[in-house]
Amino acid sequence: MSEHRHHVVPPRVYLAVFAALMIFTFLTVEAARYDFGLLNTVVAVSIAVIKATLVVLFFMHLKYSPRLTWLTVGAAFLWLAMLLGITLSDYASRGWLGTPGS
Repeated sequence: MSEHRHHVVPPRVYLAVFAALMIFTFLTVEAARYDFGLLNTVVAVSIAVIKATLVVLFFMHLKYSPRLTWLTVGAAFLWLAMLLGITLSDYASRGWLGTPGS
């Protein structure tokens, strides 16, 4: 039989992560009230990436997972970045400026 080692995370860690997620949710709502011009998307995506990172690391236990799991998650994000990059390069190379039919 193989021995499984489980990392026990204290409840205070989960509470701290939950508090951080609530703070970033509040920041998301507050950021929506202001116009940052061209940085609107950057601000929103930055907050979303921070929240997603907290969820993946702590609630999905990636922080305490073996390196092979880290490699798998990294490959998935690399694949996502490639797909988004290809899509955005196709969109940017179009002759129209976002007005279909004209």
